[in-house]
Amino acid sequence: MFDKLKEGKVLVGGSEMHYVSFGTGSIPLVLIPGLGDGLASVKGKGIVLWHSYRIFAKNYRVWIFSRKNQLEPGSTTRDMARDLAQALSQQQIGPAQVMGVSQGGMIAQWLAVDYPERVAKLVLGITVSHSNETIKSVVQTWLDMYREKRYGDLTVDTMEKTFTDKYLKKVRPFYWLLRLYKPSAGERFIIQAQSCLNHDARGKLAQLPMPVLVIGGGQDLVTGSGSLEELASEIPHSKLIVFPELGHGAFEETREFNLGVLKFLVG
Repeated sequence: MFDKLKEGKVLVGGSEMHYVSFGTGSIPLVLIPGLGDGLASVKGKGIVLWHSYRIFAKNYRVWIFSRKNQLEPGSTTRDMARDLAQALSQQQIGPAQVMGVSQGGMIAQWLAVDYPERVAKLVLGITVSHSNETIKSVVQTWLDMYREKRYGDLTVDTMEKTFTDKYLKKVRPFYWLLRLYKPSAGERFIIQAQSCLNHDARGKLAQLPMPVLVIGGGQDLVTGSGSLEELASEIPHSKLIVFPELGHGAFEETREFNLGVLKFLVG
């Protein structure tokens, strides 16, 4: 029923890295989640992730990797790409088609730059080539909330910054439930958030040898207006898809996001 769903882990740099895999296709598709991974890894989320990305299950063997459980202080998005490359090597995955969303897109950039032999096609979703003023302001606010243990405020603000008002009207009545959430991620979220603040791959993306798709919403309150166009302009041969009325949650709010990705990947 769940397309050969499997949960597992690999050991990278002395720390466990959890993954979920599913799908009946022979081509590997690696998905890299965003900053929410800093609050909770993919461990135990197999069915949820299968449901979100089941559209890819027929054509691909899908692999979704978390960051390491124990990240070294000061780890960068480039370091996290190195960790992922080691995990892919252990699992003998690649060359793969790769999609990263939000912070996952930052990591995907470095994976493609430093390990191009492992990336056949690249999808950069709702992400940026460098930490601009909008993303610095938003992520710093989330960092402050986390350090002050205002986890409910963090969860609600994440929702408000990610989704459109139309979507939020359905979930706002349940915010009281979100405010009960208490993560157990320790420094892991802090390290990942700080890596977003320091991300800068400008000048490294123009020579990427593989086909690249840049995709996301035109009203993104996390990465800022025009950030997708800026990213695409740094990759001369890239394809750009923008959903003008959507924001940072475009990959969840419209089925057209994954359909656009699938069309690019199989084309």
